[in-house]
Order: sequence, then C-alpha cells, then structure tokens
Amino acid sequence: MREPFEIRVECYSGYKADERPICFCLGSRRVEVVRVEDRWYSPGCTWFRVRAEDGAVYILRHRESGQEDQWTLESFRRG
Repeated sequence: MREPFEIRVECYSGYKADERPICFCLGSRRVEVVRVEDRWYSPGCTWFRVRAEDGAVYILRHRESGQEDQWTLESFRRG
C-alpha cells in the first residue's frame, strides 16, 4: 500500500471555510475539479471523491488539526 501524497488544494469557501476543492496541484501540474462525486466524514477529516478535468477520479482527504490543515491524495483511478 502506498503512502498518502501531500498536495496543495484551492477550495471554494461558502458557508464554511474549505467547503470543497476546486483544484489541486500534483507537483507543477494544476488539476481542475469538474465535480465532487461524494463526500464523507471521519473524526478530524473530510474525504472527497472528485472527478477531474483529466477524466480521472481522485480521493482527497482534508485533515483539520488545530491551526494547520493538511490535504493528501489518497488514491486515484484513471478515467
């Protein structure tokens, strides 16, 4: 099993901060989120299954720990 990969994420903030991802960076590549297909919660984390402009499906995890937020890429599947 591969370790999660830390990523930078830009988010839409509506009624709360970091409500949903709108794009993320994989190294120097910027990936636009076309839609959020699912979202679920665990203690301290929010998970997102997103479909990106490249047709792939990505699982992103947003960990909220005190003052620092951490986003990781947990998995992906090519489109």
